[in-house]
Amino acid sequence: MQRLRAARRLIAHPSSSAPFLSSSISGFTKQLYAQVCLDSRPQATAHACFKSVAESYAEVSRGNCGVQFRCLGTVAATRNPLFSTVNDDDVKYFIDIVGDKNVIQDEDRLQTANIDWMRKFEGSSKLMLLPRSSIEVSQILTYCNSRSLAVVPQGGNTGLVGGSVPVFDEVIVNLSLMNNIISFDKVSGILVCEAGCILENLISYLDNHGFIMPLDLGAKGSCQIGGNVSTNAGGLRLVRYGSLHGNVLGLEAVLANGSVVDMLGTLRKDNTGYDLKHMFIGSEGSLGIVTKVSILTPPKLSSVNIAFLACEDYFSCQKLLLEAKSKLGEILSAFEFLDINAMDVVLHHLDGLRNPIPTSGHKFFILIETTGSNELYDKERLEAFLLSSMEQGLVSDGVLAQDINQASSFWRIREVSKLN
Repeated sequence: MQRLRAARRLIAHPSSSAPFLSSSISGFTKQLYAQVCLDSRPQATAHACFKSVAESYAEVSRGNCGVQFRCLGTVAATRNPLFSTVNDDDVKYFIDIVGDKNVIQDEDRLQTANIDWMRKFEGSSKLMLLPRSSIEVSQILTYCNSRSLAVVPQGGNTGLVGGSVPVFDEVIVNLSLMNNIISFDKVSGILVCEAGCILENLISYLDNHGFIMPLDLGAKGSCQIGGNVSTNAGGLRLVRYGSLHGNVLGLEAVLANGSVVDMLGTLRKDNTGYDLKHMFIGSEGSLGIVTKVSILTPPKLSSVNIAFLACEDYFSCQKLLLEAKSKLGEILSAFEFLDINAMDVVLHHLDGLRNPIPTSGHKFFILIETTGSNELYDKERLEAFLLSSMEQGLVSDGVLAQDINQASSFWRIREVSKLN
């Protein structure tokens, strides 16, 4: 049996009445997403929405859906003949929508968009569009749906499973120009922004206002919040702030038929009806393209401590996590793991980084971060935890960051190790 490429392209059959969308799906996502399940018309009911999901799955089961995928084996992938091919008339239409400079046909720029960060998967798209608003995204998808043109949504293209690059010659819809911060409420800490905002820019913006993003990634300098939401990115501080399912309060998305679904709520305690935004978080573009996001951001706390620890075996790492949750409680903001193989690769390929614990023989490493409001209390609590862990034999060696530079170097090791 051939292993399927992690990123699949599922589309509705052009002859069906369902919207038409080619989307990127990683992992073993079910073919449930072959058709758009949401009906954005005012008279549509939740029953109709979920009925559409069931009907979509039935269509896939009966073989009435075109599917494109690439195998990780010796069998060559074949382009689905149900897709149309982009022609000059299509290009002219797109120029009328987004402008000439935002219709990209230059081979050098397309080469970057056609290949994933790991350089494992490469498509052959001849056209990339850079919309500047939800309206333009809607117009693009409406036209592509009518022409049976396959589409792949793309953000920062920092994913490691090829989900944001074409399989063949799909039209790339890149949201990098939709990078405006719409509003920020300092009282509630709710940020509303467009999907193309780079995560690091949002982090810097919130830092200036005394808040932080609940999500932090090694790829924050390039990844976009729309892609983060669409992949339900976990990040480095999930242990403290949870997943995006808990932090995203609302979103706006454009369905494959061009319909704009407005779920951009900013009310945290909203217990009215079905919470449909969760269907889009982690759906990886298969139900539509996320264009705007409202997200709850916590206040920035003044006390931050970071420890880099060494453990002799994996069981000790597991036990250490339980102890950290129990002893550090509410101030534990990160608990990150890497092994000696990841450490060796990082130190070999990146200049300026060194092992914080140079003593040989350690097989596993843990980075622990605490965040609180009382520096003296937090540090004493962390030191007591570390002393107890060493007495129990869970930690064989370790070091506490003494300044921001040392803390940054600890985090740099962990962030880069995720790419190995």
